[in-house]
Amino acid sequence: MRSAELAALGLREVTEAIRAGTVSPVELVDACLARIRALDGELRAWAHVDGSEALATARERLAEARAGTLRGPLHGVPVGVKDIFDVAGMPTTGGAKPFAHTRPGVDAPAVARLRAAGAIVVGKTVTTEFAYRDPAPTRNPWNQGHTPGGSSAGSAAALAARMVPLALGSQTVGSVLRPAAYCGVVGFKGTHGLVPVAGVIPLAWSLDHVGVLTRSVADAALAMSVLSGTDLDPVPVSAPRLALAPELLGRASGEVAGHVEATADAFLRAGATVSKVELPASFRGIHAAGLTVLEVEAAAYHAPWFGKHGGDYGPEMRSLVEAGLRHAATAYVDANRARLAFRDDVMPLLAAHDALLCPTAPAPAPSGLGSTGDGSLCAPWSNAGVPAISLPSGIAASGLPHAIQLVQAARGSARLLGVAAWCERVLAFSQAAIV
Repeated sequence: MRSAELAALGLREVTEAIRAGTVSPVELVDACLARIRALDGELRAWAHVDGSEALATARERLAEARAGTLRGPLHGVPVGVKDIFDVAGMPTTGGAKPFAHTRPGVDAPAVARLRAAGAIVVGKTVTTEFAYRDPAPTRNPWNQGHTPGGSSAGSAAALAARMVPLALGSQTVGSVLRPAAYCGVVGFKGTHGLVPVAGVIPLAWSLDHVGVLTRSVADAALAMSVLSGTDLDPVPVSAPRLALAPELLGRASGEVAGHVEATADAFLRAGATVSKVELPASFRGIHAAGLTVLEVEAAAYHAPWFGKHGGDYGPEMRSLVEAGLRHAATAYVDANRARLAFRDDVMPLLAAHDALLCPTAPAPAPSGLGSTGDGSLCAPWSNAGVPAISLPSGIAASGLPHAIQLVQAARGSARLLGVAAWCERVLAFSQAAIV
């Protein structure tokens, strides 16, 4: 198999091939490193790559596989890790200035679980500063004049450019699903707390989720099963019950709203039911409440540094911390109560359907690198702490990917993955980034 063909394989494909002995972990890592060398000078998806260590580990995994000893379901698979996760022996920069850089000696639990399953860490993918909105230098593999989104910019670009079959990301507002949508890959986050966030630079503890970026729903399910220590095999569905909230479509561009409605019609023809629903009244205040929680919790984490290094922060992150420091304690408590009220109010609606169908973002990836785009359509589900997935679903007039978002109630990850797998089959989206 040629190097480019190896690099294009999905997660389940490579794990099965490694088990069968038809693909060598060394060949696979070599193919990924060749792809990085060829493309990353322009795309800038990687903050740190340790090719020699990855190849040394790949040789160990190859010897183990030949001896019939597989460490786990990800044996020999190269992965990228967002640069807010601690990886032993590699720098953690958080996309920030040197004052915040560390070189940890211990893996974050999420990374340790990947390694225990046999995965090979190729390096650290670029993040926006402290996983917030100051743009990273990463470019969109579909069109380098457009943003890849944020904050998991490097992870999404690396997946779309076929540099690795799996990348680790995080989402506080829309930082896994939005870049996945912009870059034409699958992005998934489970219920809040499903994967431990220890060893990950926090943005807001109440909202931070660990997520994955992959090439398929099945790949996301495999990766999240490893990360969560829970069997998340998708629950099969044959005629899913989908909810569609016009209020969410009204927050998207006309092109995106029309695409989601056309997609809903395609799902109807394939056997789904689609019911229009009204979101609870508490939805109206969820964006303001979530922002206050984000501001205060970010300020609480950064306060020890901020007095000395405030001038080293980017403008968006600096404004976030300053806003959080101004809030009264009562404002934070009120905001958290409003956030939790929305969570409680929306849960029955979500549980009554197999998934809520909505846009992932109001529009495809915007032009320019001065913004990471709009995360407002992901924010409610991060604020509620419920599982959500973004699927590539078509091509916009601009030539960039369209995406849909599916949402389910808390602890419904396997159910959500099941309906997402059904939707993926109907969509039959197969186009790769043009790089």
